[in-house]
Amino acid sequence: MNPSPSLSSRFGLPMVYLVDDEDVVRDALAWLLRTRRLLSEGHASGDAFAAFLAAKSPSDWPNAPSCLLLDVRMPGLSGLALFDQLVERGFVEALPVIFLTGHADVPTAVAAVKRGAFDFVEKPFSDNALVDRIEQALLRSEAALARRADKRQVERALAELTEREREVMYLVVEGKPNKLIADALDISVRTVEVHRARVFEKMNVKSAVELANMLHPLPGQRPHPPGG
Repeated sequence: MNPSPSLSSRFGLPMVYLVDDEDVVRDALAWLLRTRRLLSEGHASGDAFAAFLAAKSPSDWPNAPSCLLLDVRMPGLSGLALFDQLVERGFVEALPVIFLTGHADVPTAVAAVKRGAFDFVEKPFSDNALVDRIEQALLRSEAALARRADKRQVERALAELTEREREVMYLVVEGKPNKLIADALDISVRTVEVHRARVFEKMNVKSAVELANMLHPLPGQRPHPPGG
């Protein structure tokens, strides 16, 4: 089965998780998704999906574009309670949640959207409108996976830097010229130039601005002078 044409294959085939206590609803959704070349996996309760996620971590799951169609009202763990767990554990960025809701639950679903859910779709729903939102949610998931992959790549590059290269890097990102960096670290300007070139090569950047933009989103990597 080929993935939706709007999604790239960088992270593998997209997956739509279906959590609804009604077999007929899960079966109908799975059929609809198959007609649009989308894979799905059904879970009959919020508790079942919570158990499925128990050993998973948002640092490495999902590893393909994914989204969750989640019924609001179910026996046991409700859709809203499951959503709260997903938010608390940090899954909703890479696993956008679309609530399936009856008319009476619309205000509740709207409140969930304000807390980070991707959207809600009211039953009975339009097949085309639902699939459109699913594909948009999968695109958002793919973007989150790309950010996660880019962050890991930067962290790996940082791990390759020597302590001196890190010291030079922080001062370069602060905008210090080579002469001031040399004075601050008590080394020669030529040595600064060598370290600066190695930092740019290892980090795969061509300018201090590019380097600063790369480091900005990384917790614990805010540019600061050595010892600062």
